[in-house]
Amino acid sequence: MSRIWVTGYRSYELGVFKDNDPKVKVIKYALKQRLIEQIEQGMDWLITGGQPGIELWAADLVEDLKADYPELKLAVFVPFEGFGKNWKEGNQAMLAKAKSQADFYAATYKGDYQGPFQLQGYQDFILNHSDGALLVYDKDFEGKSAYDDKAIETFQSKAPYPLSRMDMEDLQEYANDYQEMMNEARWNS
Repeated sequence: MSRIWVTGYRSYELGVFKDNDPKVKVIKYALKQRLIEQIEQGMDWLITGGQPGIELWAADLVEDLKADYPELKLAVFVPFEGFGKNWKEGNQAMLAKAKSQADFYAATYKGDYQGPFQLQGYQDFILNHSDGALLVYDKDFEGKSAYDDKAIETFQSKAPYPLSRMDMEDLQEYANDYQEMMNEARWNS
């Protein structure tokens, strides 16, 4: 597996409305741990979209990870060319940063939003151009990632497609680890 699709909750679905929210540090810590596992299992392309939340946080981690894993590359795909143009300034800036850091960037459809078919086409494209997925989603905590979850399940019924899932229980365990690490750092300084 070399091309892994990383997706999951949007920032607002996690109650995150500012970049300095402490939850972002914990989520990035959790993502980084899982991404390192994926890299050590052969991932050399992180494929993600441009949604604020898990996707853009994962994209942001690639620069840090490249220090230890220089072979890692980032591909950012969006469902249409005008994607994100109506967002708040902060989210637009995060998307622009991801685009600038990407080794490959493309829209799966030309032009602006035309309909839900573009989002389905985007999912189909990503599934057919990746070797597996890391999905931050918990079926007990609904969100827009339910569509990705369903698309992955449907795809898995036709072809082998490994899925690594991170649910709320996993995130809580990573939060506990992160807190313990921060406490140790305070005691040691």
